[in-house]
Amino acid sequence: MNIEPIPHPILLLVSAPSGTGKTTLCHRLMQAEPGLRYSVSSTTRAPREGETDGVDYTFLSREEFLRRAGEGKFLEYAEVHGNFYGTEIGMVERNFFAGHSVLLDVDVQGARLIREALSRESMNPKLRTYFHDVFISPPSLNALRDRLEKRGKDSQAVIEKRLRNAEAEMLDAAHYEYQIINDDLDSAFAQLTAIHTANTLRTVRL
Repeated sequence: MNIEPIPHPILLLVSAPSGTGKTTLCHRLMQAEPGLRYSVSSTTRAPREGETDGVDYTFLSREEFLRRAGEGKFLEYAEVHGNFYGTEIGMVERNFFAGHSVLLDVDVQGARLIREALSRESMNPKLRTYFHDVFISPPSLNALRDRLEKRGKDSQAVIEKRLRNAEAEMLDAAHYEYQIINDDLDSAFAQLTAIHTANTLRTVRL
C-alpha cells in the first residue's frame, strides 16, 4: 500500500453569497499560505483599468474562449451579462502537479460544474482525491442585509437582488464538505485556515 507523503497539495474551492466576506477571507489565506496558488479565471470581457492579464484574469477573445470550451479545456464556465468566465483545467493541473495547493473562488453554479467535471473518468483521480469545498454563510439574511447597506456600494434594488440570490445560494450549502458561518472575520479565517492545513496533512492511501 502506498501512502502519499505529507504535506501534500489540495484543491480548495470556496463559495459564498455576495457580501459574506469571501474575497477578504481568500485574500488573507493567500497571504498566510505562500504555497497556495489562486485559480485565475479566464474571461471574454475587456480588462478594466489596473487589471493585469494572467494575474486578475486571463483575457481571451470570444472565439478563443469558445474554442477552448469546445475542446473540453474548462472545469466550469458560464456566460454572465454577455461575457464568458471559466476555470481552465490546464492552469489548475499545472499548479497542482507542481506541488502547489490551488484556491478556487467560484459561485455555487461553478462549484456544481467542477464537482461534475472531477467525477469524469477522463480526469486525473488525484484531483478528485484532493478536492475539498467550503461554503461561507452569513449569520442570517438580516445580518447580510445590514452588511450590504452599511458598505453603501449598492442601490436598494441591487441589495434586494443580492439577498434573493443569497437565499437561493444558501440552499446549496448542504452539498459542501465544510460550512463556515462568518459571524466574526477572525474566527472565520481561523476555521478556513484550519480546513486548509488539516487537509494538506491528511494521510491519503493510494
